Amino acid sequence: MDIDTIERVYRRYAPRYDFYFGALFQPGRRAVIQRMRCRPGERVLEVGVGTGLSLPLYPRDVQLVGIDISQEMLLRACVRQGRERLDHVAGLVRTDAERLCFADASFDKVVAMYVASVVPSPARLVEEMRRVCRPGGEIFIVNHFHHANPVIGGMERLISPMSRLMGFRPDVSLQRFIEETRLEVVERAPVNAFGYWTLLRAQPSRSLAVSARRRPDA
Repeated sequence: MDIDTIERVYRRYAPRYDFYFGALFQPGRRAVIQRMRCRPGERVLEVGVGTGLSLPLYPRDVQLVGIDISQEMLLRACVRQGRERLDHVAGLVRTDAERLCFADASFDKVVAMYVASVVPSPARLVEEMRRVCRPGGEIFIVNHFHHANPVIGGMERLISPMSRLMGFRPDVSLQRFIEETRLEVVERAPVNAFGYWTLLRAQPSRSLAVSARRRPDA
């Protein structure tokens, strides 16, 4: 999907997003933040922060920045930040996940929850996450990937043409995702209802990050 379509879809979702996807996806949000084991003072970037459902789950002694492409979703995250007095949130920024407006090695941990099947280029998303993650930092991804069960997988392929209306692609292959992004995955775990979503913990490769910085934009 292109950026215009993503913005249009989430403009429509924004008023009801918490109702539809709050409780359903919250176990995955909790699981990944627990896995992150954030230390006091660490700088954390959440890519695709949406309405900010995850913001209250982070330790209060980190410096958290959230980004999203949808202005309508971010406005709701800002309201949540003020209402719940989330002082650990250092910023909520509207920017493209594939062209992050941060310097190299700006964050100790970078996380994207339910984003990889939404962006136009998952490989570019991971390149940018890798670029802004410091050496020795960690990258975390939670996402649905194409199911190995042939019946469920067949249904996902069937509804895939409607993905522009749904706001995500249901048939993203985990193996292909890892190969194309060249993620150095060190942990993989099922999350959410029936383990239908996957949590990935990865280490950024600095050589790949340098390569991404030198590659001219298409």
